[in-house]
Amino acid sequence: MQLLAKLLKALNSDDSPWQLAFGVMLGMIMGLTPFLGLHSVFILFIVLFLRVNLSTFLLAYALFSGFTLLLNPMMADIGESLLTSPDLTSLWTSLYNSTFGQLTQFYHTLTLGSLLFSLILAPFILIISKVLVVQYRVRFMQWINKLKIVQFLKGSRIYQIYQTLGE
Repeated sequence: MQLLAKLLKALNSDDSPWQLAFGVMLGMIMGLTPFLGLHSVFILFIVLFLRVNLSTFLLAYALFSGFTLLLNPMMADIGESLLTSPDLTSLWTSLYNSTFGQLTQFYHTLTLGSLLFSLILAPFILIISKVLVVQYRVRFMQWINKLKIVQFLKGSRIYQIYQTLGE
């Protein structure tokens, strides 16, 4: 619930729609792939180095982690088809025999398949989430702020305390 409140605060903030969209996209990649691996370190570095909205990253990570249970068989099949492809055998052999290749863990069917699947999905998620943030701000933010219940909550002492804790 607290994460959802932070998302609404981020949507209503002055953060760029691209900051929020990149948070969703990177959270999706992190959520769909196994946590341990060099790609996870790289994604966390991007999140912490760039000005990505952390709330949207964490929410997207949690949301897409739930989808992995449904998508794991398909993503493992993608990885298996790549790893068993006769045309790529020399690539996988040389990658497995190198230290860098072992750190990437691309010899695991799920790691390879889920990373490829999430990277293919990433541009679409980025554009869709950016459009949704812009549409929310244009169409719904003013309407939601005009609701009596929202005005009541914003006027309450609890909301003021929440605002000071969030900063």
